[in-house]
Amino acid sequence: MSRQRISRAQRRRVAATAGNRCAYCHTTERIIGPFLEIDHIIPEAAGGTTIDHNLTLACPLCNSHKSALIHALDPETGNLAPLFHPNEQIWREHFGWLESGAIITGKTPIGRATVAALDMNHPDAVATRRLWITVGWHPPAEDEIGTL
Repeated sequence: MSRQRISRAQRRRVAATAGNRCAYCHTTERIIGPFLEIDHIIPEAAGGTTIDHNLTLACPLCNSHKSALIHALDPETGNLAPLFHPNEQIWREHFGWLESGAIITGKTPIGRATVAALDMNHPDAVATRRLWITVGWHPPAEDEIGTL
């Protein structure tokens, strides 16, 4: 299968839909610069296409762990769950923040499976978020903060 090229206009649309942040961990592009990548939510290897609805922004850490995954184990139940689909699901329904935004927690099987599979609380990511919090860069203002 040949990869379809993503035009600048399509990247701008995808970035706007994602709020210019990683659709998974919510790291904003303004913090890490132009390093957010286009992710095929359903990978091309699994039949996903290069249409706006199947594309989102992902930081390199989330995108490298997601790779071609579309399902992962929910660590709480041990059952297979679909990964979060940012263009069909609402982030705050599946995820929340602990420690003022340093740690991402999964509220649902989808959220927990996504947090685990994408290693969203890698120690380096948590340490970096803690630094961003101290200067007021994180978490994005519209995200809910608090414990479950």
